[in-house]
Amino acid sequence: MAEYQPGKMNIRGQEKTFAGFMKFVTWGFVAILVFLVFLALANG
Repeated sequence: MAEYQPGKMNIRGQEKTFAGFMKFVTWGFVAILVFLVFLALANG
């Protein structure tokens, strides 16, 4: 097994996955906020 070398690992795939996850969470949060505002207006 090769010796561990800090900073040598290729993390492009992890970065891409995390960016997609953050985009999904952000849009999900916006959708929930829009839905809650709609509910508040519809019940008012």
